[in-house]
Amino acid sequence: MEKLLDVKNVKKYFDIKAKGFRGENQTLKAVDDVSFELYKGEILGIVGESGCGKSTLGKTILRLHEKTDGEVLYRGKEIFSLHPDELKNMRQQMQMIFQDPFSSLNPRKNVYGILKQPFDIHKTVEKSKIFEEVEHLLEEVGLDPRYLKRYPHQFSGGQRQRIGIARALALKPEIIVCDEAVSALDVSIQAQILNLLLDLQEKYGLTYIFIAHDLSVVEFISTRIIVMYLGRIVEIADKRELVDKHVHPYTKALFKASPEIDTTKKGFQDIVLGDVPSPINQPSGCYFHPRCPLAEEKCKSSYPELKEIGPNHFVACHRA
Repeated sequence: MEKLLDVKNVKKYFDIKAKGFRGENQTLKAVDDVSFELYKGEILGIVGESGCGKSTLGKTILRLHEKTDGEVLYRGKEIFSLHPDELKNMRQQMQMIFQDPFSSLNPRKNVYGILKQPFDIHKTVEKSKIFEEVEHLLEEVGLDPRYLKRYPHQFSGGQRQRIGIARALALKPEIIVCDEAVSALDVSIQAQILNLLLDLQEKYGLTYIFIAHDLSVVEFISTRIIVMYLGRIVEIADKRELVDKHVHPYTKALFKASPEIDTTKKGFQDIVLGDVPSPINQPSGCYFHPRCPLAEEKCKSSYPELKEIGPNHFVACHRA
């Protein structure tokens, strides 16, 4: 398979300024030493609880955040070393669909102004053909071109997200990062947007990084899944392998937390204890050990390496 993206030991830390005269500055480790590869045509799901760093990782990959350490290689080129002109060209190939379809659209611009902007900046379409191209984009995402003069507040959440998808498609990218792209939508609308994304992928040969906290959504759309916990990858495998043979206790907890018709089955609260630790003050050893029912003494003192336990199946657990 053709490799598009190579993420190597990426870290993204935020400095938290202390409150008060005697307070000490602290560091929030949002993404802490993450590595993976992305191949052409796949849908790589990234799942984990809120605050695990998955959205920060997506934004760092696109250089919406500056990295703290590590490398992000797009087709072999380190994106954080690119000249501004090269970075502008790279942005044509890597786009993002944001979580909130309302705040991500400029309320002062109508649909035509929103979808015209990428062409104004990157000059990929002749001025005389921009209107025709914008109409085509709306049709591609299932909206009537007659809506071009409407403003974001005049649309439903699902329609606004379709406009966001159209904007991401405008420059014909190779990679689209979907950052919680359906989490703000009703379940029935989620299904429509997911099917739209799959149709567009098949039509244009797109590659997705699909970020979500809902494991059932990630399981539906992804071909490969990364499970993150407190800024690190704890398990990564092809979808079918992960669903059938998940190993890490946290991954097991996520599957147990998925809604079940059978109410006699044990849920998330039966196998993990406590809340997610703060990324400012991470536990020693394995970050999951304070909540893990299988934790041993070794888990409290050293962080497990991400090791391969099967074909393309990697787990960071001392018991694996």
